[in-house]
Amino acid sequence: MKSSTKWYTVPYYLWIVLFVIAPVALVVYYSFFDIEGTFTFENYQKFFTPVYLKMTLSSFWYAFLITFFSLIIAYPTAYLLTKTKHKQLWLLLIILPSWINLLLKAYAFLGIFGTHGAANQMLNFLGIGEQQILFTDFSFLFVSVYIFIPFMILPIFNALEKMNPSLVDASQDLGASSWTTFKKIVFPLTLNGVKSGCQAVFIPALSLFMITRLIAGNRVITLGTAIEQHFLITQDWGMGSTIAVFLIISMIIIMVLTGNRKRGI
Repeated sequence: MKSSTKWYTVPYYLWIVLFVIAPVALVVYYSFFDIEGTFTFENYQKFFTPVYLKMTLSSFWYAFLITFFSLIIAYPTAYLLTKTKHKQLWLLLIILPSWINLLLKAYAFLGIFGTHGAANQMLNFLGIGEQQILFTDFSFLFVSVYIFIPFMILPIFNALEKMNPSLVDASQDLGASSWTTFKKIVFPLTLNGVKSGCQAVFIPALSLFMITRLIAGNRVITLGTAIEQHFLITQDWGMGSTIAVFLIISMIIIMVLTGNRKRGI
């Protein structure tokens, strides 16, 4: 019986080896070669120069802002969803845009935030006048939060749904204020959902490149943008792979720090 059960895990381990371990190993391998195919450690030395360190800090800063604004919007939204009558329908409507191709959504916002787009038409109607919305930090953060917010709402919503409502009732019966109840009861019990949401947003936000090019007009330079430039334009696969290695390491560290740890009883 045990031997037959082991055979069922073969596709899983095969998938991990072919599509996780092998690509990462290939990226690490290419990181030790320069543009001419010569073995070197120069790529790793170059990564620690001010240009790439500034790019790394910029990537983490924008990923933090995207995660922060997504959390600020997602938590009250998820909480309100748990109180609505048709919560599953509303949740589906929120998740539905994530099924649309990312490129299509980016081009849609090019039209909305353009000089003659809907956003500027609204500003003209309000008497404010046309503004340069596209190719700004605001447009980049707005579109990024819009794209990632469903991935923040879903785990928080699930955590709120699993929470025992009698604990909130007990807190209120004992005279605790709404803020105290949230701080002492609701938020700690949904912290795992918050961590999962932050993982789902922060990690892919670190490697954004399409939105930085289309929406930010390359004013926002991230590690993802640098990887795209090295692989597709300069053809320096070694340096692109080196940046990818540090990006993978950063993602692993974030997953470890935000992972759910089981406490011993």
